[in-house]
Amino acid sequence: MKHKSAEKIQELQYFGEFGGVNPSISDSSTYTFLSAKTMFDTFEGNTEGCYLYSRHSSPSNLYLGEALAALEGTEAANVFASGMGAISAVIMQLCDADDHIVSSRTIYGGTYAFMKNFLKKFKIDTYFIDITNLEVVEKSITPKTKMIYCEAVSNPLLEVANIEALSKIAKKHNIPLVVDNTFSPLSISAAQLGADIVVHSLTKFINGTSDCVAGAVCASTEFCLQLKDVNDGAGMLFGSTLDSLRAASILKNMRTLHIRIKKHSENTLYLATHFEKDGLKVVYPGLASHSGHDLFKAQMNTEYGYGGLMTLDVGSSEKANELMEMMQRENLGYLAVSLGFYKTLFSAPGSSTSSEIPMEEQEEMGLSNGLIRFSIGLDNDIHHTYTVMKKCLLKLGILKKDSAMI
Repeated sequence: MKHKSAEKIQELQYFGEFGGVNPSISDSSTYTFLSAKTMFDTFEGNTEGCYLYSRHSSPSNLYLGEALAALEGTEAANVFASGMGAISAVIMQLCDADDHIVSSRTIYGGTYAFMKNFLKKFKIDTYFIDITNLEVVEKSITPKTKMIYCEAVSNPLLEVANIEALSKIAKKHNIPLVVDNTFSPLSISAAQLGADIVVHSLTKFINGTSDCVAGAVCASTEFCLQLKDVNDGAGMLFGSTLDSLRAASILKNMRTLHIRIKKHSENTLYLATHFEKDGLKVVYPGLASHSGHDLFKAQMNTEYGYGGLMTLDVGSSEKANELMEMMQRENLGYLAVSLGFYKTLFSAPGSSTSSEIPMEEQEEMGLSNGLIRFSIGLDNDIHHTYTVMKKCLLKLGILKKDSAMI
């Protein structure tokens, strides 16, 4: 299936104040009004095209929001100062005290901690389930359930959610399906598959340069306006405002997203395929051995591939740490959290990005101490990368000489 989002992003044109090919950056925190009545009307939400205060909106943030709406195929999008700012705003906008959330058990550690620990203060309960088991999803919904929450491709186990099927369940119970699509922008169009609200950490692939933190909510115009309401909008009142300068830089980087995603996917598929042939325990949705491979294939926009994330299980935390330190010394990438950078990033999620999840729950979901999550970079010669990585694996005894030929 050919996807048109990249073309829609490219077609967006904004002239700068002096005719520049990039829109001018609105470097102001507050905006003037020619009349007091217009200021009053803007506070009441009754004016179009007027800016009040940058916590509410700014031209730079609205430009980026339009590009993100084009990316996901939604009516509108709001931008935030972080992915967690976006996620927490959505949850608090939809949930009241004594409400209930049905969520995938394999999600980003920060989201897990927010749902499991922080929401208890507001008497909001979360039931964490295997999102791939649709029968369990259905049975978990109660009259107090206000949303189904999942990641299109989960962090860090790379489970694939059946968005179309989950959407049908959500609509049957008249609740929204909220999908975090951070791991698979362009590869999966969550809103087109039935997600009501799509959230992103823009920090990752969408920005692509690991130089800022930002988030987004892509949804209906009605919901995006609710988030920005001056009286009860969680986005407005929590104050998770994205700086205009950062919004402008992310918008520029979005112009190359389609090229970068293709290369991330191409490189990751190459490494995953070769390491699986070498007998390593590799997980990647692009491999036929992956439990969600056929589902991903059915949901994907083919030209963008299966994404830039893969995992290797090397057996123990000691081996994982040794390997990551050696790979960093060999200039293969960085021992760092996050993803979507031009260089490969690797970390052991059990002791980093998923450390908020208790050890017994990590074991139950299959998150082992020896698991390394790789965000594969934009290496021009991926075969060279493979051979150097393989030498590291051989040197540490993770890969046996008789099972590998360089």
